[in-house]
Amino acid sequence: MYVITDQLKNIGFSVNRLDDIIKRNNYTRKFHTMEYYCIYIFMEDIDLEIENIPYSVKAGNIAFLGPEKQIVFGKADGHQILIIAFSSSFYERSSKDSLFLNSQLFFNYYTDLFIAPFLNTEQMKVVFMERMEAFQKKDENLYVSAAHNAIERLILDAFLYIPNEEINKDVKFDYLHYVNRFKILLQRDYKSEKKVSHYACELNITSRRLTEMTEYVLGKTAKSIIIEKVITEFKRALAFTNFTISEISYDLGFNDEGNFSNFVKKHTGKNPSEMK
Repeated sequence: MYVITDQLKNIGFSVNRLDDIIKRNNYTRKFHTMEYYCIYIFMEDIDLEIENIPYSVKAGNIAFLGPEKQIVFGKADGHQILIIAFSSSFYERSSKDSLFLNSQLFFNYYTDLFIAPFLNTEQMKVVFMERMEAFQKKDENLYVSAAHNAIERLILDAFLYIPNEEINKDVKFDYLHYVNRFKILLQRDYKSEKKVSHYACELNITSRRLTEMTEYVLGKTAKSIIIEKVITEFKRALAFTNFTISEISYDLGFNDEGNFSNFVKKHTGKNPSEMK
């Protein structure tokens, strides 16, 4: 994401203005979220790109971005944009917290950036700058608690904009941690690793166990989730880049365009050229 601050390293949470982050990183506007979850509070308009997909976000919106994503900020001043970054270990204290992190806010196949409106700009400034600074100066434990509560408030407000069927799931909360980690690993490795066994090994569980968990939580096998991810990224590349099918197939980890065409045909019923 950027040069990691001591605060983010030590407690797993930080809140900064975008212009401060850009200045600290030699004025680069391209970042990677790494293992962190990010919430952006936009109090000015900005154009940006996430995984090469363009977005235009108006002031008065809040956005959620999951781990292992690349983001490029446009040429807004940045002093009216707050960036909250936190780790899963910082936020997860209960099964409810795990459900929040595993939600459509941070893991959404339709859009990498989940955007929801907020109403009170001045309140955002008070909560995430003035109060956070006051708590930080007073006591670290209070600061951590205040940060957790503030993040939860933003998440709960944004949940109003998630379809009910995505929220009202009867899930085994002990599965959520593994499915959540699987999604993060998939975002990191989908170009090079397309076997369930790779992700199961990373999680120190069996492939069968991982599939049992994804079927319960998401209603899909782990293999189908991997395939869906590759197909989704192919469609995005077709729609938003000028890459040829051969270049896209290579970028997605296929050494032979013929193998890629067979893969797409098998799982979509169409040749890659028919999906433009």
